[in-house]
Amino acid sequence: MSVPDILARRGQRRILSIDGGGIRGLVALGALKVIETVLTNKSGKENFRLADYFDLIAGTSTGAVIAAGLSIGLSVDEIRTLYIANAAAIFTRSGAFQRLRSKFKTEGFTRTLQNIFGEETLGSDRLRTLVLLVMQNATTDSPWLITNNPLAKYNQRSLPDCNLDIPIWKLVRASAAAPTFFAPEEVNIGDQRFTFIDGAMTPYNNPSFQAFLIATLGPYRLSWPTGIDKLLLVSVGTGNVPHAAVNIRVKDMNLLYFAKTVPLVQLGAASVEQDLLCRAFGWCRVGEPIDSEIGDLIDTPGPVDPKLFTYMRYNLTLTPKAFAAYGLTNIDPDALGLDAITYMTQLTEAGEYLGRQVRDEQFSNFPPL
Repeated sequence: MSVPDILARRGQRRILSIDGGGIRGLVALGALKVIETVLTNKSGKENFRLADYFDLIAGTSTGAVIAAGLSIGLSVDEIRTLYIANAAAIFTRSGAFQRLRSKFKTEGFTRTLQNIFGEETLGSDRLRTLVLLVMQNATTDSPWLITNNPLAKYNQRSLPDCNLDIPIWKLVRASAAAPTFFAPEEVNIGDQRFTFIDGAMTPYNNPSFQAFLIATLGPYRLSWPTGIDKLLLVSVGTGNVPHAAVNIRVKDMNLLYFAKTVPLVQLGAASVEQDLLCRAFGWCRVGEPIDSEIGDLIDTPGPVDPKLFTYMRYNLTLTPKAFAAYGLTNIDPDALGLDAITYMTQLTEAGEYLGRQVRDEQFSNFPPL
């Protein structure tokens, strides 16, 4: 299917959203592999791809890498292979002087993305579905949520700075330019140059509810109908990391403490908020508890009746207590950082566990075309 086909088609709509999380993208790929297998079996097509099922695939940071890869028709196994084969090149440490700017060199990451996407632009016919990539424009100090929807305001071909002319690899690299990990990415758009940093620096490291808004709000020019039998939103995480400070004392909360913890706390809170909004306004069928007060909100009434979409959230909690409950006692969740490339086997195992949350019947009301 092509983007014009998707825009012209009537009937049910499906959205896939993928969180940021560095090399922990391997966790998300575990769930995505089972989703792909379930839908392949339902479709009866051997060459089935997730791009054939989802009308819009959204991603931030590592989620943008996966979203763009799926949107050009790569299989989940192909993307996993790319992660494992290129991890060492992507996470190559910078020299001592360069490390003042970023922990890792950018050349390996850039080369990997160029090998995957070539010089194809956001308007390329190679994209088989709509894609949403999230990044932070440091030049304008504003989140940029860029899609390849040809109807969108800034995607008009008559514009000298049409977003559809931007190379896909540059947008993905911009979305994944995690501060302190990778240098920012400069992108020329028309006669202007903008500097971008990781989309995790926006409120949309988990872009799920924003993807729903882009699909349904009039100004975004898609205006898909809502309803639990009309719109499906599947959200896949890379592992939730609660940042609890045990026995923290006031005297320990200095400038260095806040510099290290505040961004992580805000990132986690924003991701949970996106999930909470989806569960409140959507009919939640899958998801771990949000917290001890509101639980998981599965089949729970919300502020709107009827609910606006069917919602499924696949994610893990990266704490020793949670991993003990999962039966993953051989894995130390505290070691699964954004750049934990020596733990890819464990991340893959955690992803396989996450995949067990996926059930055939969860997709019964939204069969493949």
